[in-house]
Amino acid sequence: MREVDLRAPVQRFLAERGYRIFVDPDGTDYFDVVAVKGEEVGLIELKVADWRRVREQALVRRGWGDWVAVLLPRRSLAERVLRAESSPRSDRVGVWVLEEGEVRVCREARPMVAPGETTVFPGLKQHLLASLAMREAGLLPPEVQWRIVHTPLTRGGRRRRMSGKEWKLEEFADPPRRDPEAPK
Repeated sequence: MREVDLRAPVQRFLAERGYRIFVDPDGTDYFDVVAVKGEEVGLIELKVADWRRVREQALVRRGWGDWVAVLLPRRSLAERVLRAESSPRSDRVGVWVLEEGEVRVCREARPMVAPGETTVFPGLKQHLLASLAMREAGLLPPEVQWRIVHTPLTRGGRRRRMSGKEWKLEEFADPPRRDPEAPK
């Protein structure tokens, strides 16, 4: 099984719950699946191997959404994830499993920022929502990898070079309006 095999069942599951679904919306596989309902944003990590990293990935991405869930292909992997938790926020990460072609919830995703807590990631979710709105409006062509996250550092501390297919969102924003009274 591959991660791509988990996409259709999770899309059905989320659609039944009333979400708009975006699969790999930025073209870089940073977000596997994004679910949006109004201003609510859910992030779903798909994992078929290396289950130990899935918790870490979910927690790293928490600033971009309201909740995060992981979808695994077998209940035994989901149980391992549930038993291996150690972080204070890991019990907020939803754990889902694919059984008989359907998504089953082992643990519901809970808000990553509980009422009364303050977010340490202000603005990230709104940036993601704005980017998805641009994609839906056709302002951002589907073939463009818009790189919501910054270029990662290599082990030596240098920035990884961007390929010609990678773009920044600012390139698709409206150009600044020129004052008609200003001299040319």
